[in-house]
Formats: sequence, C-alpha cells, structure tokens
Amino acid sequence: MINIALNTFKEIIRNKFLYLIVFFALIFIISSLALGKLTIWDDNKVIVDFGLAMIEIFSFISVLFVGSQLLFKEVDGKTIFLILSKPINRYEFILWKFLGFSFVIFLVVFLQSILYIWVLFFKGIPLDNLIFWALFFTFLKLEILLSILIFLSTFMSNILTILVSVIFYFIAHSFSVIIDLVVRVQNEVLLYFVKTLQVLFPPFEAINLKDSIWSFSNFSLSYLVWNTFYSLFYLALILFFTVLIFNRKNFEN
Repeated sequence: MINIALNTFKEIIRNKFLYLIVFFALIFIISSLALGKLTIWDDNKVIVDFGLAMIEIFSFISVLFVGSQLLFKEVDGKTIFLILSKPINRYEFILWKFLGFSFVIFLVVFLQSILYIWVLFFKGIPLDNLIFWALFFTFLKLEILLSILIFLSTFMSNILTILVSVIFYFIAHSFSVIIDLVVRVQNEVLLYFVKTLQVLFPPFEAINLKDSIWSFSNFSLSYLVWNTFYSLFYLALILFFTVLIFNRKNFEN
C-alpha cells in the first residue's frame, strides 16, 4: 500500500506547476527585505507578516490546484479500476493518497520556511516562538485544506471542488467579522445560527497567528496545544467522511 503514497508523491513532485508556485513564493519571501525598507511601519513586523503570508498563500494555491485533481485524474484516466482491482481497501487508497501528498506539502512548507528563517536571521529579527507555531499551523491549515479537497472531489467536479474550497477557506478565516456584524444587527437567532455554523468549519481563524506575533507577551501554551488537537480531530473527521462516501461510490467503466 505504501506504493500508492510513493507514486502519489512522485507524480505530484514532477508537476511543473508546483515548481512554478514554489519559485514565485521564494522570490516574494526574498522581496520582503525590500518591502521592509519601503514601509513607514515597523519594518521587522512587515517582513515577518509578509513572509508568513507568502508561504501560506503560495502553498494554498499549489494545494488547491494540484490537490483538487488527486482523485479526479485517477477516475478520469480510468486508473482507479486497475488500483481497486488489486487486494486493497478503499480507505487505504484514500489514506495513502493523502499521506503521499502530505509529504509534498511538508517539503513545500519546509523549503519556504528555511528561506524565510534565513531572511529573518539576515535582518537580525529575533525568532519569536510564535513564528515557529505560525509555520506549523500553516502546515496544519494546508493538511485540512487537502482533506477538504479530497472529500469534495468524491462527489463534485474539479472546478466546483476548487470553488467551494476557496469559499470554505475564506469563510473559516472570517467568523469573528461575521459574528461582529450579527451582534450589531442584534438578532439572537441569527447569532446562534452563525455560532453553530462555525463548528462545521475548520479553526483557521484560531490558528492564524500572524497578527499575534509580538502582540502578546504571555501567549497561552494551552491555547496552542488545544487548537493543534482540535485541528487534527477536524482533519481526521473529514478523512473519515471521505472514506465513508468513497466506499459507497460506484465507478462505471
């Protein structure tokens, strides 16, 4: 079964689109040095925030467009029939596919993070503990995004999977704004609905630490650990429902 993960890794790592995205990400991270000199605000803070944002944005794009095709290419190319004809369970196919792409995500984030930390070191910017947490949470976000992409691709077209995932991603980052607007409307029923809806979305806003770096001197470790476990639980839940749907799916040759 590990061959599925290895083949997935090899297939994605050969994708020229992925190299293009990583290349532009590295360029933008380096350009943060110049951006810091042009701003009227604290240049160190700008470099830190801009670098983290570039790592997340470009990794998000690569996962979005490559990950949405992970199952689609297997079904469209009819290779799914050959794979499932072998003594392998469907849940193993999904999980090993996910793990193969996860290793690619890890490499993409790791390479960008190495350059990013070098930029901070070059500028003499202190490596705050939250910077490493922010990088780790970026990886977690991408893992959750990948699980959502695979989940949606089990019953949606490629384009629709990308569109829904983008909407999902931005809504998950905006609940504090949405709740604030609802509070101003003073509608208790709507507020309850939004808070209930928030549970169905991943905790992207809670693990978005870019604005928190150097803002809180005593950031709670329990908050970081709790949100790590919550993110992993959400990830496992999405994969569970993905396997559930994929097991019931009929493929027509």
